[in-house]
Amino acid sequence: MNLLKRACRHTATIAVAIIAFAAITIGMLRRAEAADYPTRPITLIVPYPAGGGNDVIARLVAAKMSSSLGQPMVIENRGGAGSTIGTRDAARSAPDGYTLLIATSSLAINPSLYPNAAYDPKKDFAPIGLIATSPNFVLVNPAVPAHSVAELIALARKDPGKLDFASTGTGTSTHLAALLFAMMADVKFTAVPYKGVAPAITDLLGGHVALMFCPMASVVGQVRGGNLRAIAVTGARRSPLFPDVPTVAEAGLPDYAAELHYGLVAPAGTPPEVIAKLNAALNNALADVDVRQRLGADGTETRPGTPEAYAADIAGEEAKWGAIIKQTGVTAQ
Repeated sequence: MNLLKRACRHTATIAVAIIAFAAITIGMLRRAEAADYPTRPITLIVPYPAGGGNDVIARLVAAKMSSSLGQPMVIENRGGAGSTIGTRDAARSAPDGYTLLIATSSLAINPSLYPNAAYDPKKDFAPIGLIATSPNFVLVNPAVPAHSVAELIALARKDPGKLDFASTGTGTSTHLAALLFAMMADVKFTAVPYKGVAPAITDLLGGHVALMFCPMASVVGQVRGGNLRAIAVTGARRSPLFPDVPTVAEAGLPDYAAELHYGLVAPAGTPPEVIAKLNAALNNALADVDVRQRLGADGTETRPGTPEAYAADIAGEEAKWGAIIKQTGVTAQ
């Protein structure tokens, strides 16, 4: 019996040693791979259809990062379900730095909006860096008698619910920006749903809806041409493109801010050395004059920084918009 026990203990010791050796070997291999990274093309998932603002930013940044990394970055558009399909695919990918995700504010918003989002923005991803932020315009049709935030609020209070706004999708960043405005101003708007920004702008131009919270990039020409009136921007500060248009905060709703955030993430567990290389390549791309000018032409501002700063940004967005979704009871349709 003693011999049997000693044999069992000996076998167990060997098994533990084998497991430890395997773990050390795997760790060494991973560190070696991280040191050589990248050695093959990198897939960059865009969780939206081709041609949109996210896709444009992804392709512009990816081209510059490829030059720094010495490997091509291949764009894969995997749209659907409010970006959750592509985001889930990225979360479930191998954490080796060869599958990345272009994230927007939806990364932080969707788990509160979709009960079956099936990912956690903080636990399932390793932030690489914030790319850029883009504010919305608060737009009205020129026939609407409101030339400022104060006048818009007064008009809305005069006839609660009479003013309708074009919504480009339940729970989208623009929809939530309008809900936050209404909550803080203590007014009521009526949402009119549209399948995308383009048809919503068309109806705003035609006077079929009174107002819209709209990405700047989509209407720069219409605002400059006087076809639509921008009474404010939703960012934390004024846009360099329209320095005379005040922020919502300075125009009457202190602390109001609603911007679209673009960033780059990898699956959780990606080696820190790989994250550091990707962050350096991203910041190099954002420092490029051509990138800054091309993004800035549509009101988008580059935001180079650290993975830690982007992690804090994601956590802040999740807490902020999760609370708004809970208070308003809005659900994805």
